[in-house]
Amino acid sequence: MDIKQATKYIKESLKGIYPATEIEAFTKIIFSDVFNINAIEFYTHKDKKLSEHQIETLKNIIGRLLKHEPLQYIIGFTEFYDLKFEVNSNVLIPRQETEELVDLIIKNSDNNEVFKILDIGTGSGCIALSLKNSLPKSTVTACDFSDEALEMAKLNAKINNLDLEFLEIDILNEDATNSLGKFDLIVSNPPYVRELEKEMMSENVLDYEPEMALFVDDNDPLIYYNAITNFALNHLNKGGWLYFEINEFLGKEMRNLLLQSGFKDVIVYKDLNNKDRMTSARL
Repeated sequence: MDIKQATKYIKESLKGIYPATEIEAFTKIIFSDVFNINAIEFYTHKDKKLSEHQIETLKNIIGRLLKHEPLQYIIGFTEFYDLKFEVNSNVLIPRQETEELVDLIIKNSDNNEVFKILDIGTGSGCIALSLKNSLPKSTVTACDFSDEALEMAKLNAKINNLDLEFLEIDILNEDATNSLGKFDLIVSNPPYVRELEKEMMSENVLDYEPEMALFVDDNDPLIYYNAITNFALNHLNKGGWLYFEINEFLGKEMRNLLLQSGFKDVIVYKDLNNKDRMTSARL
């Protein structure tokens, strides 16, 4: 099997299951990140033969994609805000809208200023590590209630040579959070998908990504936002900022929560798909 035949094999195997644009993205990632075949070689040496190992690897990847397993879990890593992150089923796969949240924070910050930053529910560490990389003078603390997620975040800190503090804390346990100090900026992308929204989600998310990092009860969808907002009232320095990634259907409710809690300069931001997806507020 050469590059041309392999490209055709990927397309024909996944046609009708994934959109053409996604199949094209899969193909690019498989050849560049798995087989280390750069774009020039890919486009100019279509007759180059793949090794037996590469062919077996390709068949394994396609087999798992046919079961709707996310490609990022199959190959074990993804890219986020110009950094490489290892991922597995203990952590969510970083999303475009989370990159938009990181970008918003960085654009609103001075990279020469010294901030104390707390990332609540860090998962893979994508937010915390990206902020540390872009705001190097800041000190960043990342917390999560999942020991498995923290181990992945610590590994990603090592891979990217970034120095953070990691804490295993359940933000819903008020007693456990009392010992934390004051911060200039608190950010969180907590679980926010209501159970009623499951029918809108794809199989690769429902079957493979960690439920505890995704879903909340329909009757209390803002449970984490309430807890983190209350925490921020006591742990943000005066004038400090609170940032959230939010449920696209609950922008109004989030705005009201922050205003009623005493925050000011509350803004709900739309993402690139014109959905309410981020908030910022100042204490």
